[in-house]
Amino acid sequence: QVQLVESGGGLVQAGGSLRLSCAASGRISIINAMGWYRQAPGKQRELVAESTSGGSINYADSVKGRFTISRDNGKNTVYLQMNSLKPEDTAVYYCKVEGKFGTSFWGSYWGKGTLVTVSS
Repeated sequence: QVQLVESGGGLVQAGGSLRLSCAASGRISIINAMGWYRQAPGKQRELVAESTSGGSINYADSVKGRFTISRDNGKNTVYLQMNSLKPEDTAVYYCKVEGKFGTSFWGSYWGKGTLVTVSS
């Protein structure tokens, strides 16, 4: 079993900042990527930012220049620093980890999500 514990969501005014954290624990053998996705009401889940173990970082166009993803590999933790927040950033943010778990399972796990609300 693998557990992802997210924290850092909340209510913030437009222009403000929040920092999300996601710590992965359990039977983790190899992590290929860790990332953040979000889902706003009535919309599909979308990629926000992803960091691969190969060194690649990808951002959604809508957050480039405002959000920064980082990882602490020793702690299997991924962070999302969100600056200059806008009301359209309001969503439930989910952490995702991809890799090898246990002895033979290659796949991904999702966190339960943390709500970010940006007021105008």
